[in-house]
Amino acid sequence: MTHEHSTDNESFMKTWGLIIKAAGITGALLVVRLVFDYLNFDVLSVTNLITAFIGGAIFTIAIIFAGTLTDYKESEKIPSEIATSIRSFYSDLDIVRVQDQTMVPCMKEKTAALMRCITKNFRNNVWSMKEMNSAVDTLNADISRLVDQGVPPNFVIKLKTELTNIDRISHRVKTIAGTSFIPAAYAISELAAAGVIILLFFVKLDPFYEGLLLFTVLCMLLIALLLLIKDMDNPFEVGKKTYADIDLFLLWDLEKNLNEKTGYRKD
Repeated sequence: MTHEHSTDNESFMKTWGLIIKAAGITGALLVVRLVFDYLNFDVLSVTNLITAFIGGAIFTIAIIFAGTLTDYKESEKIPSEIATSIRSFYSDLDIVRVQDQTMVPCMKEKTAALMRCITKNFRNNVWSMKEMNSAVDTLNADISRLVDQGVPPNFVIKLKTELTNIDRISHRVKTIAGTSFIPAAYAISELAAAGVIILLFFVKLDPFYEGLLLFTVLCMLLIALLLLIKDMDNPFEVGKKTYADIDLFLLWDLEKNLNEKTGYRKD
């Protein structure tokens, strides 16, 4: 019951957490806006120039959001690609026949260790290429030994291909987690949002309540988009209470499955 309640809370926060955060920031800006009204600092009238500036700023942020979304959609494929390659590599070992009876079980254990290395990196939010390269190189060395023991080339090529896919995806994850999507674009989007909000502080709200509602909606929209873009830039932040992370359940399940098959026990 407690686990289900916790899961419901996590699901709620993942769906609405960013909006709640944006609403909190908007509430603080609303207080500032009311202070400006009280001090009669609202000296600008709504003109075509102001509405064009606001529309242009939102359009600019939308373009940057679209670029970030493209990378995010690509990142969504990564867990399934890793799981498929690891599972295929592990199952292909069952059809390998060599004189050394300990070699295949040893390679299966190393495959499970590679899976644990991958999940460990995701859990720690630090993609260590040194650990990944070490785990991949160990299996590469074993594949070379299979050649020496007369394993048919088509089996060796299949294993090598899957391991290469894992290595390629590993470097892709490192790139996504370690780099930002055009820092200058972020600066432009933040400047555009700040410009709109500052401008709205000085615009006359007429009629007052309708104008106040419009101010709240615009500020909340801009802030929520900025927060979402920042969050989507690294979609692999496990356990950091972010709101746009890739679901890695396929990797957790596969790690558990391989640990059970190889008899691994966590100390």
